[in-house]
Amino acid sequence: MAAGFGRGRPGRVFDRVGLSIVSQSATAFSSLDELVCSQGLASPETMTRARAVQEETGEPLDLVLTRLGLVSEAALSEAIARATGLPQASPESYPEGAAASDRVTVRFLRDSRAIVLRETADAADVALADPTRPYAIEALSFALGKRVRPFVGRAGDIEAALERSFGAAAPLADDNADAGADEADLERLKDLTSDAPVVRAVNSLIARAVEARASDIHLEPTEEALRVRFRIDGALRDEPSVPAAFRGPIVSRVKVLAGLNIAERRLPQDGRMRLAVRGHDVDLRVATSPAVHGESAVLRLLDQSSLALDFKTLGFDPALQRRFDRALAQPHGIVLVTGPTGSGKTTTLYAALTAMNGPERKILTIEDPVEYRLAGVNQTQVAPQIGLDFAAALRSFLRQDPDVMMVGEIRDLETAQIAVQAALTGHTLLSTLHTNSAASTITRLVDMGVEPFLIATTLNAVLAQRLVRRLCPSCAEPFEPTPELLAPLLSAGAAAGIRRLFRPRGCAACDGAGFRGRIAILELLVTSEEISGLILARADARRIERAAIAEGMRPMLEDGLIKAQEGRTTLEEVLRATREEGA
Repeated sequence: MAAGFGRGRPGRVFDRVGLSIVSQSATAFSSLDELVCSQGLASPETMTRARAVQEETGEPLDLVLTRLGLVSEAALSEAIARATGLPQASPESYPEGAAASDRVTVRFLRDSRAIVLRETADAADVALADPTRPYAIEALSFALGKRVRPFVGRAGDIEAALERSFGAAAPLADDNADAGADEADLERLKDLTSDAPVVRAVNSLIARAVEARASDIHLEPTEEALRVRFRIDGALRDEPSVPAAFRGPIVSRVKVLAGLNIAERRLPQDGRMRLAVRGHDVDLRVATSPAVHGESAVLRLLDQSSLALDFKTLGFDPALQRRFDRALAQPHGIVLVTGPTGSGKTTTLYAALTAMNGPERKILTIEDPVEYRLAGVNQTQVAPQIGLDFAAALRSFLRQDPDVMMVGEIRDLETAQIAVQAALTGHTLLSTLHTNSAASTITRLVDMGVEPFLIATTLNAVLAQRLVRRLCPSCAEPFEPTPELLAPLLSAGAAAGIRRLFRPRGCAACDGAGFRGRIAILELLVTSEEISGLILARADARRIERAAIAEGMRPMLEDGLIKAQEGRTTLEEVLRATREEGA
């Protein structure tokens, strides 16, 4: 038995005292199947489906339930703890190092989804994803030579701890050390994409990214390895690399999941896939591109469960939200959200659509691509290859009696003209535009060829925004800024009155980064009679901006400085976002 799960202690017998907890906790339930049903987590029909998948794949039942999205990991671990009376392992209790690695193999721990949390002279605390199965506890007690105290752990937490302790690439090397990928052999590549180590590596990579709240996964082939990076809160972070032999198989596996052609490695490709990760669905947009040492890939994670669609969470203060709500409540007209790529424009539009969504309104959208599904909203994906672009879709929308329409982006004069026509005929239209500020949006529309009198008549409001990293509320540290730090604000006349700012320190809650999530800094221009007059006079952006500020618009820099003084972000983040090129 020792060879199967551990490295030593072959002469010991099981510690019956250590197993008494297991016997006690399992008396009411003969299996996890019975426990899940008794706790009301899944219906009998759902369990029948899960058992069928389990028989086909041979995977543990709890893994099947979460992988198919039938039960979330959090709900499952809470139910197991409640039913068995076992304590739950907190995220802080997982070790940073490889505990008991001299007596228990990493393969056994991965297969059992267990990890040793801590040891004393006579006992070991062990977190298990499914403590209702006694074999893993018996085997660990035998291998460690001491009593085992089981804890209920989330499978994701256990996997993350194992990867921190033993390395993410370890299973590849352990399980398939001689699987050198010949990228010139397409059939071999197809075989490798279905190999268990490759499948597990890709699944683990995506799961780790979701756990880390990453927005993107970057796979970049180099001569020595496949470089892996996560974009978290707008910043790239290196992850453990993958051996060079697995460059081709891993990218090919991603392409298979996204429905791309794995035989085509000379041209860029785009695709999409949906996976159940940690018990909930995650959409991924995949873009591949040829590189010197293979193919690079970027996976954009669209996790609906972490999507915040309320204005307060996005960064709106009450006064600005009231003004924006009034603009959205107009019976017809255009509301634009502007900013560079990656500034959160689409999320703000989704929040607006959610606020407007109701049984009395018909809402249609045309997007490129559809990033999140909104219940009650009719969403359409552009398909240029068949002539379905923004303009064509918008023309068809006008014949479907909508109340509200959302166009992903106004890219050309034709789309702008149809948007204006829709607003003139009694519809509300939401869209985005790439401009530097709220005021410059008006001059951009004029430059595109839209007549000023049409803009003045139909434009209700323009919201300009940028994203800045949000300081971790658990460790944000206040300090008194120096004159040197405030020097960049002197030219803008914005340094007066700033007595306290905050800086990142780093803690367990933010994984030492000092930041957790992002927040928008905003400026909202509402079209008034005076603004309309300036539009008709073809005034430049500066004059329009001055008039808007006089009427109550708070410039983006000022909004950012207020958030910095409140401890929600840093001065450096505000300056970076408001002064970046093209922003």
